[in-house]
Amino acid sequence: MPAPSGLPGNSRTLRAHRRRPLTALALTLAAATLLTGCFAGTGTGTGAGADTGARSGPGSAGADGRLRVAMMQPPRSGLSPLTDDAFKLSRWSTAETLVRLDRDGNAEPALATDWRQTGPTWTFTLRDDVTFHDGTPLTAEAVVRSLTTAAKASPKPRILDGVTLTARATGPRTVTVTTGTADPLVPQRLSSPQLSILAAKAYRGRTVNPVGAGTGPFVLVRAEGTASATLDRYDAYWGGRAKAAGIDVRYVPDGTARAAALRAGEADIVEAVPVSQARLLDPELVTEVPMPRTNTLYLNTRTGPFRDPALRAAAREAVDARALVAGVYEGRADVAGGLLGPALPWAAELRAPVRRPHAPAAPRGATVTIGTFTDRAELPEVAQLLQQQLEKAGFTVKLDVREYAAIEADALAGKFDAFVLSRATVLDSGDPAAYLYSDFAGDGSFNIAQLADPAVDRALAAATGTATGDSRRRAVIAAEAAVLATDAAVPMLHERVIQGDAAHVVDAAHDPRERELVTVDTHVR
Repeated sequence: MPAPSGLPGNSRTLRAHRRRPLTALALTLAAATLLTGCFAGTGTGTGAGADTGARSGPGSAGADGRLRVAMMQPPRSGLSPLTDDAFKLSRWSTAETLVRLDRDGNAEPALATDWRQTGPTWTFTLRDDVTFHDGTPLTAEAVVRSLTTAAKASPKPRILDGVTLTARATGPRTVTVTTGTADPLVPQRLSSPQLSILAAKAYRGRTVNPVGAGTGPFVLVRAEGTASATLDRYDAYWGGRAKAAGIDVRYVPDGTARAAALRAGEADIVEAVPVSQARLLDPELVTEVPMPRTNTLYLNTRTGPFRDPALRAAAREAVDARALVAGVYEGRADVAGGLLGPALPWAAELRAPVRRPHAPAAPRGATVTIGTFTDRAELPEVAQLLQQQLEKAGFTVKLDVREYAAIEADALAGKFDAFVLSRATVLDSGDPAAYLYSDFAGDGSFNIAQLADPAVDRALAAATGTATGDSRRRAVIAAEAAVLATDAAVPMLHERVIQGDAAHVVDAAHDPRERELVTVDTHVR
């Protein structure tokens, strides 16, 4: 497997590569060479209902009915469902939740068949034909164990930011979930992959181990750290037999190598194809979907130069988002009008101009450090262009670029003056209030901007407590405006999902929320 990529060259060099397709193609083929054999013979044949036999190489794609998937980011927390690793479990269809979301973000049945609200309490009725991958049945006690573990975790899943939640079994197949105050979003919260329901075996010791403990159509049979994962078909799945025999996952942080794997026949499904590589692929193999993901410059409001709101305003004024979209994303992105993008069309309809109380001040050479990560191939170049834009405005700018796993803790601890982040805005609940709270509330668990603003907290509390519908949407836009008025975050652009599927892949999911990838229907011809 290839080593993760380091910081790309300067912007001029990168643009020159785009003008020389043959050079880029040579790099792509070289990366493909490094991947050869990574997916060969990875099926275990040991999972419930798994087909036997090993894949014999690139020319035999689909011969054993298994899917080879190249994923961008390796696990950061041992595939714990209490972290962002939960979204891998969801994309592999191995761990499931009580509720799932439809395309419009409405809650619909999953492991729970129905639910009803009485004040701050919701009662959920469970399916009666579900077994975990270890053969044990889904029970109310199992659901309570999973939800209680999540509610008591430190840090707890961000979908529970600002929420006190308790779960209790009220019958063999009924569970009540009670929050500190009446919460209209409980069903949507319970759709978060971070609240997946796992078997008792997953909760031994201090960690949560999902291997062999889910309920989905694929059982996770082996997790090899940050290198790979292997899943086999689970024939006893309550939703019907999966069409694929299994999934062989490799983590490939290098975007060029991921694209090369698709070109060389070394992968069947490739997530997060870099913009610079998309044009080198057969257009028939690339799917592009607008997504609720915003590329944002977070400014540290607690320490460093950006404690001064006037300097934050100066940074905002210096950012030229159109140049980023044209130069880095080659037009495959949308200039941001706010934190919420075109994947939520109602946001633009409700948004009004933001009133900002502070005028920009001259930076006078103020030195700032911008952090970002290499896992998303465009971000290092975004940081480089931002460096040029801010220096033109009078700042002195340093860059710190690493893999995400090596930089996240420092970002959350406020060790950067600014941080460039590609952030999904409805990832957890299908509702942006959870993202806004997590990122900008004083006690938010992902508050990279270190923001602690009473007006913002009040607006976020109002949005969180408003019933679903138009009123909630207006409250969400009011909260967005309160955040933008502080200049703690400078939304730059809204990204699109660029996914590569081999020609023989059928029914791979193209999910703008990045919850689904391989489903019960996905298979190879």
